[in-house]
Amino acid sequence: MNFEPIQYITQDNDQLSHSEQALAMFRNGIRWVQLRMKDVPDESIVSEANKILAYAREYDATLILNDSVELARQLGVKAVHLGLNDMPLDKARNVLGDDVIIGGTANTIEQIKLQVQRGADYVGVGPFRFTTTKKNLSPTLGLQAYATLLQQMEEAAVNVPLFAVGGITLNDFEDLKKAGVQHFAVSGDLLNRYLMNGNLKEFTKNDL
Repeated sequence: MNFEPIQYITQDNDQLSHSEQALAMFRNGIRWVQLRMKDVPDESIVSEANKILAYAREYDATLILNDSVELARQLGVKAVHLGLNDMPLDKARNVLGDDVIIGGTANTIEQIKLQVQRGADYVGVGPFRFTTTKKNLSPTLGLQAYATLLQQMEEAAVNVPLFAVGGITLNDFEDLKKAGVQHFAVSGDLLNRYLMNGNLKEFTKNDL
């Protein structure tokens, strides 16, 4: 299973819809986009997800649907991300099958182990720092915590990709990589750079 180094997470924005954000990222080389729409009707999620699925096929990319296992099943989405308060990953696996990538949120080594025990293909661990894109934040981690968690994962033979998430900017990549992080989930910084420049040409995979 191939895991992209960067996962873009969509957010509410006055200038670009969620599907427009996904298209912008696909055009600029980001291959994993998580659709994250909160407190909206399922019809709105389905509408945006169908558009993103069409774009993903065009760019050989992947849509990750946040939270909704049943919508993922209905739409034929190949990846979902589930928080600790969403459907447990093992139950989601029973609904979606073995071919769907399932990621799970975690903040501690105990939560990482729990998500992996339930069948997580990757864990999104954070928040790195305070972020306004998510309510009810878990405690922020910082650089040292990631180094410690990765060491604890190695000692416990927990072998899944860890995506650092939560307030991360591209400028954080170098320090996070020194701490051992190889995968990153980014939202606001990528979107803001795109809105300022109309592209992300200054950011290429060579920078990873």
